[in-house]
Amino acid sequence: MREAVWRTSGGPVIELLRTNDLVLISLIEAILFENGIVVFVADEHMSAMEGSLGFLPRRLLVDASEAVLARKVLAEAGLAGELGDG
Repeated sequence: MREAVWRTSGGPVIELLRTNDLVLISLIEAILFENGIVVFVADEHMSAMEGSLGFLPRRLLVDASEAVLARKVLAEAGLAGELGDG
Protein backbone atom coordinates (compact mmCIF):
# COMPACT_ATOMS: atom_id res chain seq x y z
CA MET A 1 0.00 0.00 0.00
CA ARG A 2 1.29 3.45 -0.91
CA GLU A 3 1.49 6.04 1.82
CA ALA A 4 0.85 9.70 1.16
CA VAL A 5 3.21 12.22 2.70
CA TRP A 6 1.95 15.70 3.54
CA ARG A 7 4.08 18.15 1.59
CA THR A 8 3.34 21.67 0.54
CA SER A 9 5.08 24.03 -1.82
CA GLY A 10 5.83 26.21 1.19
CA GLY A 11 2.88 28.37 0.28
CA PRO A 12 -0.64 28.51 1.65
CA VAL A 13 -3.12 25.68 1.91
CA ILE A 14 -6.76 25.88 0.86
CA GLU A 15 -9.73 24.45 2.73
CA LEU A 16 -11.85 22.33 0.39
CA LEU A 17 -14.58 21.56 2.87
CA ARG A 18 -15.53 21.34 6.52
CA THR A 19 -17.65 18.40 7.67
CA ASN A 20 -18.40 15.88 10.39
CA ASP A 21 -19.26 13.21 7.78
CA LEU A 22 -16.49 10.63 8.17
CA VAL A 23 -17.65 8.67 5.13
CA LEU A 24 -17.46 11.79 2.94
CA ILE A 25 -13.98 12.54 4.29
CA SER A 26 -12.81 9.02 3.46
CA LEU A 27 -14.31 9.20 -0.02
CA ILE A 28 -12.66 12.53 -0.80
CA GLU A 29 -9.32 11.35 0.59
CA ALA A 30 -9.47 8.25 -1.64
CA ILE A 31 -10.44 10.21 -4.77
CA LEU A 32 -7.70 12.78 -4.27
CA PHE A 33 -5.11 10.13 -3.38
CA GLU A 34 -5.86 8.25 -6.61
CA ASN A 35 -5.26 11.49 -8.50
CA GLY A 36 -1.95 12.19 -6.78
CA ILE A 37 -3.28 15.02 -4.63
CA VAL A 38 -2.36 14.96 -0.96
CA VAL A 39 -5.08 16.07 1.42
CA PHE A 40 -4.58 16.97 5.08
CA VAL A 41 -7.46 16.43 7.49
CA ALA A 42 -7.22 19.16 10.11
CA ASP A 43 -8.94 18.83 13.49
CA GLU A 44 -9.12 15.05 13.02
CA HIS A 45 -8.25 14.34 16.63
CA MET A 46 -10.21 17.15 18.25
CA SER A 47 -12.85 14.69 19.46
CA ALA A 48 -10.41 13.74 22.21
CA MET A 49 -10.37 17.37 23.29
CA GLU A 50 -14.12 17.90 23.00
CA GLY A 51 -15.13 14.72 24.82
CA SER A 52 -16.09 12.74 21.68
CA LEU A 53 -19.22 14.80 21.08
CA GLY A 54 -18.49 15.24 17.38
CA PHE A 55 -19.57 18.87 17.08
CA LEU A 56 -16.24 20.17 15.77
CA PRO A 57 -16.07 19.61 12.02
CA ARG A 58 -12.94 18.34 10.36
CA ARG A 59 -11.36 20.45 7.62
CA LEU A 60 -9.90 19.02 4.43
CA LEU A 61 -6.93 21.05 3.21
CA VAL A 62 -4.84 20.87 0.04
CA ASP A 63 -1.83 22.82 -1.12
CA ALA A 64 -3.01 26.00 -2.84
CA SER A 65 -1.16 24.99 -6.00
CA GLU A 66 -3.37 21.87 -6.27
CA ALA A 67 -6.69 23.43 -5.25
CA VAL A 68 -8.06 23.96 -8.77
CA LEU A 69 -7.20 20.40 -9.80
CA ALA A 70 -8.64 19.00 -6.56
CA ARG A 71 -11.93 20.86 -7.11
CA LYS A 72 -12.09 19.68 -10.72
CA VAL A 73 -11.49 16.05 -9.77
CA LEU A 74 -14.11 16.19 -7.01
CA ALA A 75 -16.62 17.93 -9.30
CA GLU A 76 -16.13 15.17 -11.87
CA ALA A 77 -16.88 12.67 -9.09
CA GLY A 78 -20.18 14.45 -8.41
CA LEU A 79 -19.06 16.11 -5.18
CA ALA A 80 -19.00 19.77 -6.26
CA GLY A 81 -21.93 20.58 -3.98
CA GLU A 82 -19.96 19.45 -0.94
CA LEU A 83 -17.05 21.84 -1.50
CA GLY A 84 -16.61 25.07 0.40
CA ASP A 85 -15.82 28.44 -1.15
CA GLY A 86 -12.10 28.17 -0.15
